[in-house]
Amino acid sequence: MSHARFSSGVAACLLVCHSVAAEPLTAAALAEARALRERALADDTAYELVRSLTTQVGPRLAGSPGDAQAVAWSVEKLKALGFSNVRAEPVTVPRWIRGEASAEITAPWPQPLAVVALGGSVGTPAEGIEAEVVPVATLDELKAQPRERIAGRIVFFTARMERSRDGSGYGKTVPPRGVGAAEAARLGAVAMVMRSAGTSVSRTPHTGAQRWSDGIPPIAAFALSNPDADMLEQQLAGGQPVRLRVRGTSRWDGEAQSANVIGEITGHGLKDEVILLGAHLDSWDLGTGAHDDATGVGIVTAAARLIADARPRPRRTIRVVLYANEEFGLSGARAYATAYRDQADKHVLGLESDLGAFRPYGLAARVAPDKLPLVRSIQSLLEPLGVAYAGTEASGGADVGQLRLLGVPVMDLETDAEPYFDLHHTANDTFDKVDPQLVRLNVAAYAVIAYLAAQAEGGFGRLPVAAQPTR
Repeated sequence: MSHARFSSGVAACLLVCHSVAAEPLTAAALAEARALRERALADDTAYELVRSLTTQVGPRLAGSPGDAQAVAWSVEKLKALGFSNVRAEPVTVPRWIRGEASAEITAPWPQPLAVVALGGSVGTPAEGIEAEVVPVATLDELKAQPRERIAGRIVFFTARMERSRDGSGYGKTVPPRGVGAAEAARLGAVAMVMRSAGTSVSRTPHTGAQRWSDGIPPIAAFALSNPDADMLEQQLAGGQPVRLRVRGTSRWDGEAQSANVIGEITGHGLKDEVILLGAHLDSWDLGTGAHDDATGVGIVTAAARLIADARPRPRRTIRVVLYANEEFGLSGARAYATAYRDQADKHVLGLESDLGAFRPYGLAARVAPDKLPLVRSIQSLLEPLGVAYAGTEASGGADVGQLRLLGVPVMDLETDAEPYFDLHHTANDTFDKVDPQLVRLNVAAYAVIAYLAAQAEGGFGRLPVAAQPTR
């Protein structure tokens, strides 16, 4: 587009659209949002939901009995809290059995190691696998190795996750967890171990999902705790060959039925338009999934419930979606995006809570450019909570991000990820780590955002449709 055409288009939009865009939020809506914020800071509905989900249901691995119990629990809780249109929409999920796992250095100095199987791993032979260890830091380093260096050996990924408030260290270290075993198998490795993709300094390994490539026979894959990865590296640094024995009984067990659990606070005036608040209902099985993602379930549910009592009432419908199987491949998110693809234009905004209940510090948005002033207006009411404007690179999160691909605007409430990645995917992710004050802060932020999004004249525009979600 030429500069002249662009300039004239901007001028025309300013003239024609000014009356709609100038005041998207009424004084009454802003006043109620402030009051809602204060009510949320004194409300423990979310905290009690987290307590209930983690203690009465517990671990919720996709396809497990705990997963089915969580679906029933969610339907019961949403109905008891007064949500409308509560339903469990079926989702087919994979079923994987963790079994048992062990690892030990056998030479040059024997030492048992703290280890867990990675999600989706196959088992070893009953007697285990013993082989020499080959250390590599990254996938690229592995791919550069000659086959004869890897074949018949155990590959050890050594990269350490760096602590950071924004969690960026996770994205840098997690790729070997996803496909490291497959790439090692491609070169003839007999097993894979990795330093945990997490920051815990205890002997508590972090699990997580992995993926396989067609045509490559799978090998067993494990995560070591950070102290045990240090121990293995120290032995390797001695210059002598290091041998490791690993054993595992993990296996796949077909598929099972789970569900996305949905409840709504019906809008008044624009009830067919949706503000979606998402969290995932499943969890890993080592702990009780307190921060990943029972807190998210509690936060979005409590925020929507508070909005139900707001005056003026929300114009748009607030829809809570508790997604199935985020951890093992986004089964629920993909199913929801497929089922509601034809209604994507009715989804005005999506938000997701899936980074635990820690201190919020930023609000990022991905909306139509002319709607950024509206985002800043919403963020200004979050300033008392310590939430600054964080730019335009919102992703929507793993689950709600599937709707972003369909053009749905999204916002991210950014929270302190440093403590989160100490607990993430470990046996330590339990209810005692949940701070009720931080839960309230998160509920207050989500309630303000969702309520003002439900009231805003004109919404947030549309995003480019990047791709269709796959099943």
